Amino acid sequence: MEKIARKNNGVLWIARTAIFIALLIAAQYVTSSLGQFVTGSIVNFLLITATLTAGIYSGIAVAVVSPVAAWLIGIAPNAFLVPSIMAGNVVIVIVYGLLLKKSGSLEGFKKYALWAVAVVSGAIAKFLALYLGVVVITLPLITGTLKPPQVKAISTMFSYPQLVTALIGGAVATAVVPAIQSALKKSRLG
Repeated sequence: MEKIARKNNGVLWIARTAIFIALLIAAQYVTSSLGQFVTGSIVNFLLITATLTAGIYSGIAVAVVSPVAAWLIGIAPNAFLVPSIMAGNVVIVIVYGLLLKKSGSLEGFKKYALWAVAVVSGAIAKFLALYLGVVVITLPLITGTLKPPQVKAISTMFSYPQLVTALIGGAVATAVVPAIQSALKKSRLG
């Protein structure tokens, strides 16, 4: 019986992860013309939601696929940036996964305070990872292959907008994920 339960959990994990990857790819494609603030906020929301509803490994899988899909769709400006974007995505997933792992046992102010800490910490951690990975490390290595306006645009894209989109995605997740978690617990899928 335990073996069947583990198999069912594995199938459920694969299904949830696949759903989040599909949602993320679709969201990136559909919102790419709406700009970085819309697309980035939705991506961060989906990364966080995948992590908190399907688990940290699911969030990491979605975090790694996201920039590859963005590059294939034409949203990511350069293939050399993909590893740094993966790292930034994985950082926000890990911060949320670790901070909010036990938040279900908390109530009231403690629960909301922990969520607020996760939103701010996750956004700052992702911003720092992306800024360091893209602007400080990767761009200087590939500057010879890019024109100065491209370098400036990429530098701007991976600076303060990353903090803003991570804060927005985290705030929306804070409002939506508890309801999703509650619905999953009531259903046979939780």
